[in-house]
Parts: sequence; C-alpha cells; structure tokens
Amino acid sequence: MGNFKVGPNVYFGVGKLEKLREINCKKVFIVTDPFMVKSGAINQVTDHLDAAKINYKVFSDIVPDPPLEIVSKGIKAMDEFDPEAVITLGGGSAIDAAKAISYFRNMINKGLDSQKTDKKVLFIAIPTTSGTGSEVTSFSVITDKKFNVKYPLVDEAMVPDMAILDANLVKTAPNFITADTGMDVLTHAIEAYVSTESSDYSDALAEKAIKLVFGYLERAYKDGNDLEAREKMHNASCIAGMAFTNASLGINHSMAHIIGGRFHIPHGKANAILLPYVIEYNANLKEFNRNEYSDTAKKYAEIAKFLNLTSSNNAREGVKSLIRAICTLKRNLNIQSSLKEAKVERKDFESNLEDIVNIAINDGCTKTNPRYPNPTELKEVFKVVYEGK
Repeated sequence: MGNFKVGPNVYFGVGKLEKLREINCKKVFIVTDPFMVKSGAINQVTDHLDAAKINYKVFSDIVPDPPLEIVSKGIKAMDEFDPEAVITLGGGSAIDAAKAISYFRNMINKGLDSQKTDKKVLFIAIPTTSGTGSEVTSFSVITDKKFNVKYPLVDEAMVPDMAILDANLVKTAPNFITADTGMDVLTHAIEAYVSTESSDYSDALAEKAIKLVFGYLERAYKDGNDLEAREKMHNASCIAGMAFTNASLGINHSMAHIIGGRFHIPHGKANAILLPYVIEYNANLKEFNRNEYSDTAKKYAEIAKFLNLTSSNNAREGVKSLIRAICTLKRNLNIQSSLKEAKVERKDFESNLEDIVNIAINDGCTKTNPRYPNPTELKEVFKVVYEGK
C-alpha cells in the first residue's frame, strides 16, 4: 500500500504575487538573502504587503548553504517579532533556511511550554530560482560549517502552506545559475523516477518534469528573457519537487551533498557532474546478458523512450542514449564533466575520499537508491566522477 501527498496550494503564472494581498494576517516575517534586498527584488513582495497594510520584518542574513548559526539567529529574530506568517523569498538556500527557522522555532516553543497551543504560522514560499522545488517539499538542507557537512532534514511539518511561482522573479537569474538549477530539477525528477519509493503518482510528475527540462532548459539558458521557457522551468522545478518529496531521491544527492559541502561546488552543478555516472552505476549493465536487465535499467530506458532519444526497446541502448543526451545537454550548458574539470585538487580529493564515502553512505537519500552501494562500490563511483572519461 502506497501513500502520496499533494502538498501546498500552488499559484503559478506571471503576476501571481498579487495573491499576497489576500493573506489574512497583520504581521509577516520575511526570510531572504542580502541580494534580494540590494537588488530591490524584495519590493515585489513588500509592495503588496504595504498595499494590504500588513506589518513586516525582514531577516536577510541568509547565505548559500545556510549554516546552523544563521538558522539559530533567524529563530531568535522570528521569536522576537512573533509573526502570524512567514514569507521566504529566494533560491533553495533561503527557502531551506526559512523552513528550518520556522520548524525549530515551533519545536522550541512547544518544548518550553507543553501547554502552549500556538496557532500555526502560515508559511509561504516564493522561489526566485527554478531548481530545488523546495517550495513544495518536506526537505531542508542545512550545513555544519565546522565539519563541512550538509545535513538533509526531512519532516512533513516543513512543507509550506502556499507556494507562489511567478516567472518575473527568475528573468534576471544569470545563465550559469539557470544551468545549475535546471540540472538540479532534472536530477530530482530522474532520481524520483527510479527510487525504491516511486509510484504511478510520482512517476507521472517526474516524467512531466523531465520532458519540460529537455524542452526548455537550453532556451532559458540562452535567453533569460524568454518568459515561456522561464515559466516552464519554474513549473518543472515545482513538479519535480512534488515527485521527490513523495518518492525521495538516491545516491546522486547523497554524493552531491558531501561534494558540495567539502569541495564548495554549487549543489546543482554537483548533481549535474554526477548524473551520467550514477545512472551508469545504477543501471549496472555489465552484470546482465544482452536481453536481461535490471528493473532500474528498464526504467532509465523508459525515460529515453518518452524523450524520443531512441526507437529501440533494448534497455542497454535506452540507458546509453539517456546518458549521451544528458552529457550533450551539460556541454551545451557549459557544465564540467568531472570533479577534476571543476578544479578539485587531486590531493584534496584523495585525502577526503574515505570520509566522503562514509558520509554519502549514511546520507538519508541513499536508502531509496535503486541499487544499494557498499563502501567499495561507492568509492569507485567517486573515483570515476573525479577523473571523468
């Protein structure tokens, strides 16, 4: 017996930020990053709150890969303001931090006073990148700077109540950000599709997200003002988020979390570098005869088929054509094909190898990977990812 959660109310389309005028509250705590304030992007939110005569406080200390210290500071600021709603504006880092801030603040308050029955604080997520899908997921990734480790937190209580997808907010994203975040969307969707927790429901969403990425990511990368491509990628990000919050992910993300934390490679880029090698490992073609393949290889071949990458029903050809298409897409987006190309020093990689293998094995995403790796296997995958081919 399966389970599938639909998630928050999602308002999508150009100009949908006007929904903020309809929220029924007097005090809003806004979580964002300094760039949103400096660039004036935050005014697209605060103008609507001003029009609705809603009082607000802006917490704009969020940095990429938000550390525990920033979450702690945000909890204090939120507690002092005591809002009825939280609005988070930004990329995955801002939304993930806001989730952790809101979640732990609620947990702390309940712990301090067991009789306390606070009215739930309304949580609204407004993404400004098309990548993480964090606006509809129960996931939040927080960084422990001391150990250079990213911790994926998972709890249904972190799912926002409302998500607003307005393509106007992503028009100014630089092309390299568009590339990295777009490949994050593709990784979310493909990992959800082959996850041990996948279902007909999550597969339908993952399939649509994959098709949208292959149809629109290059367009959005080449012309940031292509509003149709921007809107389609924004939708793809959210749809993939709905897929993986139900089906979970796999070792692509387990490895990307520690690669990002240890070698300071942006999350989407880390996923993109890993994706062809992880598909090859999971499909495990070498272990099978010409006409006998794993269920995972067959699912990758299904992706190749619905993308019209191959007319063959042979799983081997399907897997290989999918890997080729992903490598071509990466080249067109100017994304490196190995950790060595991404300027990770060999001695730095080799001295960290044992540690990153152990951390990736114990990452929460590993348990739903379709092929469960042992440390020796995962070490070999990391080595191939470093060298490329």
